[in-house]
Amino acid sequence: MRWAKRQRRCGTDSLQGIPLTALRHAVVVAEVLNFHHAANILGTTQSCVSARIKALEEALGILLFERRHRGVRLTEAGRRFIVEVSAGIAQLDHAVRTAGAVSSGSTGQLAIGFVSSIAGDFLCGLRSRFRETYPDVEQVVMEGSSAKTIALVRDGKLDVALVLDPADAPDCHSRLLWSEPYRIALPITHPMAESDAITWAHLASETFLLPVAGAGPQLFEHVVRRMAERGNSPRVRRCDVGHDTLMHMVASGEGVTLAIESARYMSGSAMLRSIADETEQARFRAIWSPHNRSAALKNLLDLADQMEKSVRSA
Repeated sequence: MRWAKRQRRCGTDSLQGIPLTALRHAVVVAEVLNFHHAANILGTTQSCVSARIKALEEALGILLFERRHRGVRLTEAGRRFIVEVSAGIAQLDHAVRTAGAVSSGSTGQLAIGFVSSIAGDFLCGLRSRFRETYPDVEQVVMEGSSAKTIALVRDGKLDVALVLDPADAPDCHSRLLWSEPYRIALPITHPMAESDAITWAHLASETFLLPVAGAGPQLFEHVVRRMAERGNSPRVRRCDVGHDTLMHMVASGEGVTLAIESARYMSGSAMLRSIADETEQARFRAIWSPHNRSAALKNLLDLADQMEKSVRSA
């Protein structure tokens, strides 16, 4: 009853039946060895500090402090108790700070899935800026097809999938992040390599090398649609290889491929050219679960919006 009365009078937040405030006050008293000085530090009255310490000693059944005329002295039991309590309070404070940092998205982990063929300038810049802005957030990245990364988002194993539209994920949230022009990748020895006016009609007789995985299904759909609009059937060779190998195949003259502007090939044996009558851009979308409340994910999406607005205004 005495303990409850003191709690109501002084105000405490209880932890397993023992007021956390009393424990904090005990630690401060142990540091300065004076109730009056401790009260000044804690912003309360000396009588309230004294009452809390006395109630704590009664609850524990041990004497923590020996009262003296000009202060107090820790008993041996009190010294050991304060050592343990101080460590516990430090851990609790750390837990509170850590939880707050994770809640704000300034620490923790962010799992990102994408296809290698879209790992161009915008995505690299986004990840770099996020790393600079939130250095304590670990980015876990995984490459895979759009279907695979979206499935992992549904399973909660990825926070976000970055895919090329169209994306079949009606049960997920999505946001358009950025767009890039489509380009045609040609070997440098191709007759159209130096042309500034390549059209889809010019490409009708070409063999398109398109990946099976990654953004391959979307690229295949785009090529078929463009050729059908002009009364043609495309010659397509589906290749179960990665982006770099596909570009090596283009460079060696096995065919051409549809790519995005940032998918530069650095060997000097292949080049990207504009398609004069292409009216659309490749649109890249973020897909995430409606159940995902990650603040780090929100921060990533906000950064992507800022970057896209900056690109448009440049």
